[in-house]
Amino acid sequence: MGSAENVGKSKITENKTYGGVKLKKENNGKLRIIPLGGLEKIGMNITAFEYEDSIIVVDCGLAFPEDDMLGIDLVIPDITYLKDNIQKVKGFVITHGHEDHIGALSYVLKEMNLPIYATKLTMGIIEKKLTEHNLLRSTRRKVVRFGQSINLGQFRIEFIKTNHSIQDASALAIYSPAGIVVHTGDFKVDYTPVFGDAIDLQRFGEIGKKGVLALMSDSTNAERPGFTQSERTVGHTFDHLFAEHRNTRIIIATFASNVDRVQQIINSAYKYDRKVVVEGRSMVNIISTAQELGYLNVPDKTLIEIDQLKNYPPEKTVLITTGSQGESMAALSRMAADIHKKVTIMPGDTVIFSSNPIPGNEKSVSRVINELSEKGANVIFQDAHVSGHACQEELKLIYSLVKPKYAVPIHGEYRHRKANASLAQSLGIPKENIFMLQSGDVLEVSDKEAKVVDKVHTGEVLVDGLGVGDVGNIVLRDRQHLAEDGILIVVMTLERGTNQLLAGPDIVSRGFVYVRESEGLMEDARKVLVEAVDNCLHRQRGADWSKIKLVVRDTMNEFIWKRTKRRPMILPIIMDV
Repeated sequence: MGSAENVGKSKITENKTYGGVKLKKENNGKLRIIPLGGLEKIGMNITAFEYEDSIIVVDCGLAFPEDDMLGIDLVIPDITYLKDNIQKVKGFVITHGHEDHIGALSYVLKEMNLPIYATKLTMGIIEKKLTEHNLLRSTRRKVVRFGQSINLGQFRIEFIKTNHSIQDASALAIYSPAGIVVHTGDFKVDYTPVFGDAIDLQRFGEIGKKGVLALMSDSTNAERPGFTQSERTVGHTFDHLFAEHRNTRIIIATFASNVDRVQQIINSAYKYDRKVVVEGRSMVNIISTAQELGYLNVPDKTLIEIDQLKNYPPEKTVLITTGSQGESMAALSRMAADIHKKVTIMPGDTVIFSSNPIPGNEKSVSRVINELSEKGANVIFQDAHVSGHACQEELKLIYSLVKPKYAVPIHGEYRHRKANASLAQSLGIPKENIFMLQSGDVLEVSDKEAKVVDKVHTGEVLVDGLGVGDVGNIVLRDRQHLAEDGILIVVMTLERGTNQLLAGPDIVSRGFVYVRESEGLMEDARKVLVEAVDNCLHRQRGADWSKIKLVVRDTMNEFIWKRTKRRPMILPIIMDV
């Protein structure tokens, strides 16, 4: 990773050198914690930490669009606050390689060139993204190991090993002169992970002993009691499923980023002598990165290209594919809809969903399951998934080890964060020390007190194709209007100088009514228009175009509403000759 080392003056210290304790005594300044996204929904996680002249940014993720954001591909955070304080910002510190934590980096770095600090696999995935956006050469990057610390301005950040549904996930201990903040990132406690070590609970305890000012913890599963099962349990499930369905082709849909899941599928496939095909662009990218960096162990000749499928009997193959959330363009949805170029679903195929629907995607998932079942596939969607997030008992464990003075629930919808706050309270943290923040709130924290003192500008920037931020609420409103009611275009030609009507008005309808079946309606509309335009031109000899357009719009709106009770968009076009 040659240039990844090129990061200027950031010093690296092992965590043994000094604790955050003696720092606290020297300074009574206040630490400002400013979430710029990620608190209202799952996605778009980004938080700024500010102390005097230093700002560090933890994560920089995207969110996927809501149903009413027609045509929008991605949603990224508004970073106006960071741009306004650019001279203070020292760099991005990334907890793990999921889209909701790294997806916006390639867009944000175009506006502010800052160094990135992350663990090995996370950096590998980020580098793939930067390459796609031609930003690799211009971006400074530093790979950090667990237990290592980086110094950025007034901050020292230590990376702590955690478990999640992707490798190399880290929690962060952020040491500032005001005290220590622990940010869990996305985590669960997995004592038997598929790859690498278990979460470093000991380190959480050691930092807790030093005295922690605030804990910002993942709330995704805070409503669920008990513990999250180990990722390994899924491996046993796969073994059973492979043994049960020896005579059929197996297709497994999972999240592209869940490398451990893919590893377990490969293990079972190898055990039962099956070849594996990986399908779906995002999946192929992440798996090739994980393989290159040694996070995925693939036996020789197990992985094959999709074009080689036809050389093997179906019962000797496994397809690992994207599309477990029913996304319309993902590989599994295309197979289900029969528009995939290389794979056709056959009767008897076994399709396993190794994921849970994310809230809001249930409809799309059930549509894909129905389509697969219609084609004769046997669909399995129970027990082939475990979450990557901590349930209540794991959250309690972290609270008990860290013993924070203040609790700030993050990463989740309001109800998830509320459940996390109740847990913190049940463990003895006073209600006034638990902060339910909103994006943009500025939480000032010191040893003596913590309170929300200000609000900064935050928001969503919509990405549509190559356009970033060029689609706003007005454009979305127009798209909504067009989608619901269609458009009528009124075209007419006027003589230059005299404003005589030479041709038209002609009416063109798109998405409103089918013209051939509504000739009567169109003819009546045209008559009403001719009359209104004539009146306007004769009454006001010098009527300007804007006046004529207004008359056209008003006349059409009124007429169409009376006749159809609809309000299509009216677009008058005037030409002069």
